[in-house]
Amino acid sequence: MIVRWLRHRSRVPRSLRAAVALVLGTLWPVGLAAPASPGAAVAPASQPAPGATPAKLPVAPGPGNPTRAFPTSPALVAQGYNLYQQDCSSCHGLALRGRSGVAPSLIGVGPGPVDFYLSTGRMPLEQPREEPLRAAPLYNRTQINALIAYVSRFGGPAAPTAEPSRGDLALGLHVFTLHCAGCHQSVARGGLTLGAQVPALQPATGQEVAEAVRMGPYVMPRFTTGQIDQHELDSLARYVLWTRHPSNAGGWGIYNLGPIPEGMVAWFMGLLAMVIVARLIGERLDEGAAETLHERNGAA
Repeated sequence: MIVRWLRHRSRVPRSLRAAVALVLGTLWPVGLAAPASPGAAVAPASQPAPGATPAKLPVAPGPGNPTRAFPTSPALVAQGYNLYQQDCSSCHGLALRGRSGVAPSLIGVGPGPVDFYLSTGRMPLEQPREEPLRAAPLYNRTQINALIAYVSRFGGPAAPTAEPSRGDLALGLHVFTLHCAGCHQSVARGGLTLGAQVPALQPATGQEVAEAVRMGPYVMPRFTTGQIDQHELDSLARYVLWTRHPSNAGGWGIYNLGPIPEGMVAWFMGLLAMVIVARLIGERLDEGAAETLHERNGAA
């Protein structure tokens, strides 16, 4: 009976059936990516697309730790959805599910990584496989808040924050030396590491330091509250801000490039001094030899 019904010739014209199929096929992905209606409960976050690069989810702030709140409203969510479709969906996919080999899923990342990447101009990228480096932000603060409001509806921990005024500078130096100086250099001037450029941290704010520590942007590892607690995070942010104008009392800073470049400069200066001394001694010996020869000739 069912087979006979399926084989029965439809009375609906073929052109009309094709038009309906085209409309339904077009509306399906749009409906999948559309934000929830204002006031509606947010559905549980869906899984990343099959084969998509998994997101490196940020570490949630510890119990009682301060967090950064971002504005949200139905209007901001709608604006963020439009910006996402316009500038982000080509890499991160429909409904933030990511694309295999191109960009990770944004499901469950929360507001911190979005604020970090957009505020520092690291996103959006012209070439998705490039390393995201600091640049002038493409969006203004309202647009960034809109994208944060939209992405945050897909879950994730609250954004961490740091209060440098509560930190201890000496402790911040210790934490930075222990966890950060191996890549960022002892006075946060940056450098190179395997497969990535390490940025200088002088332009970073305390908020960006907190977000980077808990998220681990690009190849940087993320740090849990067990590795760096809130007081250490505040101290770390204070030290990073201090590196903008470090104290070089008692010596020549040489742009604060660290002990290896400073040692090389010291060696070059020492070698130059030795060459100058050797040259002066040589000239002195030449003059003495000439005087002795002249005296011998005169005596003869």
